[in-house]
Amino acid sequence: MKEKVLILGLSKSGIAAARLALKKGYDVFITEFKKADEIREELKPLIEEVKVKGAKIECGGHSDDFINNAAFAITSPGIPPKSEIFQKLNSKNVKIISEIEFAYLNTKTPFIAITGTNGKTTTTSLVSHILSKQFSAPVCGNIGVPPCTLAEEKHDFLVCEVSSYQAEMTEKFKAKIACWTNFTPDHIDWHGGLENYFKAKAKLFLPPQEPEFAVLNSRDERLKEFAKECKNVIFFDDENDCGIKNEAIFYRGEKIISLKDCPLVGHHNYQNIMCGIIIAKLLGMKNEDIKERIMSFKAPEHRLEKVRVMNGITFYNDSKATNPEASIVAINSFNNQDVALILGGRDKNTDLTEMCKSINQHIKTVLLIGEAAERFEKNLLKNGFSNIIKEHTLEEAVDKAISLKPDVVLLSPACASFDMFNSYEHRGDVFKKYVLSK
Repeated sequence: MKEKVLILGLSKSGIAAARLALKKGYDVFITEFKKADEIREELKPLIEEVKVKGAKIECGGHSDDFINNAAFAITSPGIPPKSEIFQKLNSKNVKIISEIEFAYLNTKTPFIAITGTNGKTTTTSLVSHILSKQFSAPVCGNIGVPPCTLAEEKHDFLVCEVSSYQAEMTEKFKAKIACWTNFTPDHIDWHGGLENYFKAKAKLFLPPQEPEFAVLNSRDERLKEFAKECKNVIFFDDENDCGIKNEAIFYRGEKIISLKDCPLVGHHNYQNIMCGIIIAKLLGMKNEDIKERIMSFKAPEHRLEKVRVMNGITFYNDSKATNPEASIVAINSFNNQDVALILGGRDKNTDLTEMCKSINQHIKTVLLIGEAAERFEKNLLKNGFSNIIKEHTLEEAVDKAISLKPDVVLLSPACASFDMFNSYEHRGDVFKKYVLSK
């Protein structure tokens, strides 16, 4: 008799897990809280495919028929542990694992795991790009590609972005190399507290899941302390292991790349590059190959993405900065330059004090657009910054910024986009298209 597996949610990762489970001979049941007519259109052909292959699917709730006698359940990252379905499964002693865990248990390909509060996506993309010079090492995980889709393919490594949600639901997942970029408060409600959030990520580094090598941030006090519990630690942003000196990044005394040759700007991005260098060196890559791959890397779209240089002005698209914390990272990336910053959009009513401090230190002119303009202006003035221009549209803000002849025009809105655009991607695309049309 086939073993029954229950999959929670008709998400991309849930469908990928179902496809792999069917191949492995499981009796697959998929339970979805949303009603059938609420399922995303692009997922429907994939759902039909697993249905034809034998998966049983229910929408609009979680019935006992689907839950009963399940050997284990595979969850989608968006379902919180406090949810009713988790409580039901726990009451019936059904083990719940993440899709990443299921992929790990069904592949021989070693994983390189990247986790952290910020920088995961850029680091994951960069590591894959560097390694692809010598290895087959595609990206997967929280970056949008379910590892279950790659589990049966032939690769040297799977470079996996692991969110705290996914890490929490692992027990056996064991990476060859695990990298923790940084730790700051986030997802507190989901995990039920800051310590639980930390513990979820820490699992990836401690027995029984400890990796062969742990790559940790030496500038993060919490992670530096945590390193004492880990084995085979290599630090980044560290003078002995991998860090910056003489305007270049060095790995254990060897110069890898000058900062001026890095396609990513800002200290946070130099840290992402250091992570990539360490992982590549641990896997035996040559310095010149690592440098060449870093130089050919293009930043993920809308994340401090260099758009063009025109008449001495460099334009950056950081449309993904939908809150002040994200914009602060971009703002702090520029020192001793004349920067015109375009801010504003749909206000999230978050505290602006720290962002105003960063603006005072790094920005010459702020151009405000969107619904948040008045509150942002009020806060900037209150914090001693007065070089403010208000414009009606993004295009008008770009034109005004160009007329000021700064060194840099930076779109980093610190706001949601929905007052003027469909999404942060749409906002970034409009900015890029307009800048490139000049």
